[in-house]
Amino acid sequence: MAITLTNPAGLPEIDVYRQVSVATGSKLVFVAGQVAWGADGVTVGEGDLAAQVEQCYVNVATALAGVGASFDDVAKLNVHVVDWTPDKMPLLLEGISRASARLGATPVPPATLLGVAALDVPEHLVEVEVTAVID
Repeated sequence: MAITLTNPAGLPEIDVYRQVSVATGSKLVFVAGQVAWGADGVTVGEGDLAAQVEQCYVNVATALAGVGASFDDVAKLNVHVVDWTPDKMPLLLEGISRASARLGATPVPPATLLGVAALDVPEHLVEVEVTAVID
């Protein structure tokens, strides 16, 4: 495995991600922001943030698998949520939990959560992008 995740002493431990990732692999993988499109290009979970988060993570996993990687190889994750407010956190976490159960993995690399005004189309509520490292 090319990624080691850690919470260095002196930084808070946060359940849903680690503060630092150390990469030792030789290839960088940049996955474009994934929205809640199914393989057919139709939005999954219109109006349902948790369902869209789940689909985004599944799409990221599919993209990673296509190049021989998995969430274990993710060094950094960015989540963009439309009209973010802290009261949406339970729905975000529900979607991540459902994706984790579905994928058999718990993605906890360092992450950045950003509130945005809009995404590519009005029905998309969230977009997830990752950078991975593989040997």
